[in-house]
Amino acid sequence: MSDPGEMRASDAEREQVVERLREASVEGRLTLAELTERTEAAYLARTHAELAQITADLPGGAPAPGPRPVKPMGKVRTWVVAVMGDAKRNGTWRIDQEIGAVSVMGDVTIDLREAEVRTPEVEISATCIMGDLKIIVPDGVDVQLSGVTIMGDKKVQVVEAPAGQNAPVVKVKAFVLMGDVKIIGDSLATPIKRGWFAWSEWWWDRRKDVRQQIHQDIRQSIEMGRQAHREMMQAHRDAQREFRHGFRDAMRGEQEIRREMMRDGREARRQARREERDAWRDSRRGDPPPSSPY
Repeated sequence: MSDPGEMRASDAEREQVVERLREASVEGRLTLAELTERTEAAYLARTHAELAQITADLPGGAPAPGPRPVKPMGKVRTWVVAVMGDAKRNGTWRIDQEIGAVSVMGDVTIDLREAEVRTPEVEISATCIMGDLKIIVPDGVDVQLSGVTIMGDKKVQVVEAPAGQNAPVVKVKAFVLMGDVKIIGDSLATPIKRGWFAWSEWWWDRRKDVRQQIHQDIRQSIEMGRQAHREMMQAHRDAQREFRHGFRDAMRGEQEIRREMMRDGREARRQARREERDAWRDSRRGDPPPSSPY
């Protein structure tokens, strides 16, 4: 009889574990980086035993459904402000409301990786005027960036979770005027200290395999796009060449018709001049003009 721990985990069981992880995050037991890593591990787990490892150090066992935390009413925010200076928020800190970030000719850095996220998702309202705003998140989160940019730049440089996974969400609404807003992942930031658990080894191996496959798919998509572009350009060149050949043939035909018409015209004019000369000679000799046979 097979070991129950070695039985294949179902999608529903993975979603249950992900929900338990979200509850543990709201309870303050997991940082955003830990939540993201364990969520990714849950989707990569293949057996019941591997799923059990992910939540083994969390109290409560299997997740129990319950109401999500209610967002505070009004515009209550945690502010990070830099005016002609620098402001940083990193390390271990608590997020239980929306974050407001303001950079006016200054630099603001917000590192969310070690933050305890007590809300269902992280919301940041950012204003950047002639300054720089950098938000550091764990690779694997779902980043949603919106807002208005005027003579500035805003970009996301994060390895996001594959489509269909219920990954942690970071929403950033940015107003940028002659400034830069960047959201970057672990791969582009200074590493943080991470814990090592029983599931870490197989998670890293499978994560590497999945990302290699993603990169391979991206490279294949790029190569297919390049090949399609090359074929399109070749078809365009062939069409241009065919058009030039057809145009030259049409021009040659038109020129030949014009030369033929000019030859016929010259021949007709020569014939008319010959007839005039013959008539003039006949009139000089006094010969009567030819009589009509009728």
